Amino acid sequence: MKLYQGIGPNSYRVRIFLKEKGIEVPRVEIDFAKGEHRAPEFLKLNSLGQIPVLELDDGTIITESVAICRYFEEVHPEPPLFGFDAVSRAKVEMWNRRAELVVFATIGNVPLHSDALFKDRLTQFPAFAETERRAVPKKWAWLDRELADGRPFLAGEAYSVADITAGVCGWLSEIFGMEIPAELKNVQRWKERVRSRPSWNA
Repeated sequence: MKLYQGIGPNSYRVRIFLKEKGIEVPRVEIDFAKGEHRAPEFLKLNSLGQIPVLELDDGTIITESVAICRYFEEVHPEPPLFGFDAVSRAKVEMWNRRAELVVFATIGNVPLHSDALFKDRLTQFPAFAETERRAVPKKWAWLDRELADGRPFLAGEAYSVADITAGVCGWLSEIFGMEIPAELKNVQRWKERVRSRPSWNA
């Protein structure tokens, strides 16, 4: 088994997930700056040229960070990070999707449409990047209101993959100079709770 990964939020998500599970997987570092993601050998693993990629012992390839996490949830169910019953699984799915679509997508559009690293991946619109940058504080404010009920984690009482996704959103936001507003006390408390976990330094 091999995990092809590198610098970036989706690889980080999988590393945190594996740390929470106590799973060690051999890693192969893919250097985007050197264009290793566009090498013919790598494109055989993932035609989209994206990381992470999990290669199983039988040669099966799994791409997409959440799909990789779901695989490990199935083979190593403890501790449960996708919920433990029908309701909690639905809530984790809901909050993971919300974190991805509302927060992650907005933050991610900033570098996608402004950083030279992505110029060959899509047609960039710098004005759109700036619009998204201005929208980021509103996304965090929305999450702050959602967390006003005092629950410790996004989907309820238990830490889950939704917290991993949203936690990585905060990391990415800071990397690109979009700090979570200090006045958003509910998000700040949640952020500190997430970052106090040993897995944060995975």
